[in-house]
Amino acid sequence: MIEIRNLSKRFGPLHAVEDLSFHVAKGEVLGFLGPNGAGKSTTMKMLTGFLEPSAGSASVCGHDVQKDPLAAKRNIGYLPEGAPLYGDMTPRGFLNFVAEIRGLSGAQRKARIDEVVDRVHIGGVMGQRIETLSKGFKRRVGLAQAILHDPPVLILDEPTDGLDPNQKHDVRALILEMAQDKCIVLSTHILEEVPAVCTRAIVIAKGKLRFDGTPEDMRRKAAGFGSISVQFASQVSSTDLEGLSGVQKVQAQPAGEGLTSFTVFPSGASNALESVTRAANDRNWNLTNISVDGGHLDEVFRQITAGSN
Repeated sequence: MIEIRNLSKRFGPLHAVEDLSFHVAKGEVLGFLGPNGAGKSTTMKMLTGFLEPSAGSASVCGHDVQKDPLAAKRNIGYLPEGAPLYGDMTPRGFLNFVAEIRGLSGAQRKARIDEVVDRVHIGGVMGQRIETLSKGFKRRVGLAQAILHDPPVLILDEPTDGLDPNQKHDVRALILEMAQDKCIVLSTHILEEVPAVCTRAIVIAKGKLRFDGTPEDMRRKAAGFGSISVQFASQVSSTDLEGLSGVQKVQAQPAGEGLTSFTVFPSGASNALESVTRAANDRNWNLTNISVDGGHLDEVFRQITAGSN
């Protein structure tokens, strides 16, 4: 539903986006990640027709954004960074204005506005001037206009920016619900959102593609992924653990008096966790704590984008 081919954008000597290519299918929620200045917003503006690329092309639902812009934009719901809104309008007036632009009228217009107001929970502020709303409510009004015409493609730039934890939960639930029959590109600096709502993640830095895979693929790139942290209230040695099936190496860690603590690195797909727990039971080691490192996305993000700023 989205096809980006060799997309580039220059601002004078600055190469903001360089030879970027990827596609997004129906049912996918793509987490679009990168450090500040990586080219995320520039890419989104080219994809939605707000910026003309220096080279390459972007298409939405088969329509080239430069050659057939109106057809492409009919299929897009766009929440830009900062969600610029008309501050002197109320959410009710603004959504009616957007609905008219989108070609909605009569009973269909009223039904769609009522539905999106309910879905983003802004019913209590519909009569207030937008400039008086909190940042979180402004963001939700921006999201409402993006989904008003029920587009098949959503481009969301920081959709949860300024929301409190409850509001973030609601917006993430809405994204997951809509993802069943839409294609969604989600730019975010909040890495916890990637495993929460995204089926796939792309990382760009200095305008270039650095990673493309699932959130689980990204986690697996963490240096300590799959390692086991274990603590005993008895004198267990590194040698005791190194001799167990599925254990590649063991590192001793600082521990309190009477305790021993280790990081155990498994070998391949072997079940080192089972080996450690069985040995602790069979040999009467007093196991007090055990956990498996599932990988930290912030660590991987730093690894992927290292040196890009």
